[in-house]
This record gives sequence, structure tokens and C-alpha cells, in this order.
Amino acid sequence: MDRRHFLRAGVAASGSLFGFAYAADTQITHINDAINKAGRQRMLSQRLAKSYLQIGQSIDLIRSNKIFSASIMLFERQLAELEVFAPTADNKATLLELRKTWLRYKGALVSNPPNRQDAKAIMLINEEVLTLAHAATVQLEKSSGTAAARLVNIAGRQRMLSQRMAKFYQAINWGVASSDALINLAKARDEFLLAMTELANSPKNTAAIKLEIVLAQQQWLFFDQALKSSASTQESKIRYATNVATTSERILETMDRITGLYEQLA
Repeated sequence: MDRRHFLRAGVAASGSLFGFAYAADTQITHINDAINKAGRQRMLSQRLAKSYLQIGQSIDLIRSNKIFSASIMLFERQLAELEVFAPTADNKATLLELRKTWLRYKGALVSNPPNRQDAKAIMLINEEVLTLAHAATVQLEKSSGTAAARLVNIAGRQRMLSQRMAKFYQAINWGVASSDALINLAKARDEFLLAMTELANSPKNTAAIKLEIVLAQQQWLFFDQALKSSASTQESKIRYATNVATTSERILETMDRITGLYEQLA
């Protein structure tokens, strides 16, 4: 696939978009909304790398192309919203650095169709975007200082960890991962489980949140099983990588709903 066809395919696929719904608003109205969206930028940094790696391997290709295009669009939209809302000078400065790094990341993502050589650069720069997006999220949480804001941040970070684990799996699968990829995948897994325990035990959980957490815990079992799969043939390699792609999306959708429910807490 040449570059022009790759970009056209991505634009064409981005119609109905994400597979899970976001509010249609284009303006941040309160601090928990800002924390949710800043936290979602962390997730998108990882989701873009994951979908890039999947496209390069023809894994779940139609959906991976949709995810890729939609993630770029959403990252840019939310970054503009966060820049307008930024409540402190430090937050404004962090977002300025994030924009600069995002432009480099986007350039690396779309300059050529996904390939192994560029994938190695993607595996580095996505970490820079993640670091800055996380810093911006933490600044917003501190600006709020409420228990609800902390829960929005923690639940939102679970979205990122789901995509981060899948990213490392797909990078290992394609042979473009760094030597510490397995260690980082295991670390993300431990962090996910620890945070899920904290969320499940929160006294602020509503009945709706409790139901969604149970669903997320059930989905985790399938995702974790997929992550532990070890392929012995090319056919099984593709099948297991597809399982990781699909199960990572299911748990992401649920954690996004949970984050939205925490955002609504007073």
C-alpha cells in the first residue's frame, strides 16, 4: 500500500469512528472533564502506536485503520480544548511541549505506511507523548484536589494501560520491540491490577460504577489470557495478535465508561 492510498483509507474509515462514544461537545466545561480528556490523551498515545503496529502486520486491519485515523482526529481536537481550558501557567507550558512533541509523533505516524524501520522510532516517541500527557493530567488533578478528580485520573489511566500492554505485545509480535518490552508489559499489568483493586474498593462507587467494574474485571480475564498467548506458527501468531487487538478494545470501552461515571461525581 503506498502512502497516498494508506492516508485515503484512513480518512475513509474514520466516519463512524471509535467503536465507543464520546460526547459531541467541543468545549471543556469543568475540571473533571479536563482531567478525563487529558487522561484520554495518554491512552491515545498508546492506541496510536498499537494500531500502527497492527496495520503494519495486517492485524484486524479494517478496525485498526479506523482506530488509527479516529485517534489522530480526537487527539488533535482534545489538545485544542485543553489548551483553551488550561487553568495554570504550568499546565499551559506542559501543553505547549505536548503540542510540539505531538507534531513530531504525528509526522512519524503518517509520513509512510507502517513499516518495521519507522516502527522503531514510533516506539520511542510515543513514550515522550505519554509522559507529557500524564504530566498535564496530574497538574489538572492537583488543581482540583478532590477525591473525585483522583478517581477520574486513576480510571482514565487504566484506559492507557490497556493500550500500553497491547502495544508491547504487538511490538514483540512484529520484532520491533526494545529489549525491555516484556518487563514494561509486566509492569503495566501489575499497575493495572493494583489500580483496579483501588477502584473496586472506592467508597464513592455508585451502583452503576460497581456494575461496570465487575464487567471490566471479567473482560480483564480474556485480555490477560490473550496477552499470555505464545504462538508457534504464523497462523497462530496472527490469531493471537488479533485476540489482543479485540480484547484490548473491549476493556478500553468499559474503562472509558467508568471514567465518565467518575467524572460525573460531585
